[in-house]
Amino acid sequence: MKVNVGFIGAGNMGTAIMHGIVNSGLSEEISIYATDVDENKLKSLEEIGVTATSNTEFLIRECKYVFLAIKPQMFDEVLDIYGKYFTEEHVIVSIAAGITGEYIKSKTLSDAKVVLVMPNTPFLLGEGATALAKVIPATDEEFGFVCDIFGAGGETAVVSENKMKEIIAINGSSPAFIYLFAKGFIDYAKSVDISEETAKTLFCKSLIGSAKMIANSGYSIDELIKMVSSPGGTTLRGLDELYKGNLTEIVGKCCKSCTERAYELSK
Repeated sequence: MKVNVGFIGAGNMGTAIMHGIVNSGLSEEISIYATDVDENKLKSLEEIGVTATSNTEFLIRECKYVFLAIKPQMFDEVLDIYGKYFTEEHVIVSIAAGITGEYIKSKTLSDAKVVLVMPNTPFLLGEGATALAKVIPATDEEFGFVCDIFGAGGETAVVSENKMKEIIAINGSSPAFIYLFAKGFIDYAKSVDISEETAKTLFCKSLIGSAKMIANSGYSIDELIKMVSSPGGTTLRGLDELYKGNLTEIVGKCCKSCTERAYELSK
């Protein structure tokens, strides 16, 4: 018997998760429902087998797992209207920054089952990195089911509920930081008459290879840096400028600011 999974909100991330379910073959075990204020989004989802509805109460009633795939600023409005329809049988999944299990329980049931999730946009390509936290009384089986959904679109990691704001900078927001870093290399290439296409090809492959070295080589970050840095060579000269600019300190400030905003959005 299929498990019904519903999405309140069909924005970029919610839609990516639905496509991930379909593309991974999990749709043989899962029936997907979705609601959104944008009817065009719902029509496109119907084309991949999603049951689209404008009736959020119906979606909640039909689905055991309900994804709150909406912006943090919309939670009060949505849960003030629909929170009363959740029961002890539901598993409520939030993918929004700053939203806490305590807040969701305050808007639904004091003993609601909640899973907090911080995905990232590479999920769109099946290369996601998703952090998940189980909130009691959600069961291990229910939590595992949600983990399987995100595991179908990349890597997953379990973190404690009280670190779900801090993790945002590491995987949720970090793609944007990496893109900005990449822009510096590509802009430099163009400034010395190397085509953007060539720069993208070489830099992206370098980025992928470097990530695999970090993940799989067994060397520490410092050891990996040293392996590329011949004495008196070009790499060390470039690193000197990054050290002068306190790159790691700037990254730390970036992550701290990102986390502070998560606490400001916290509910």
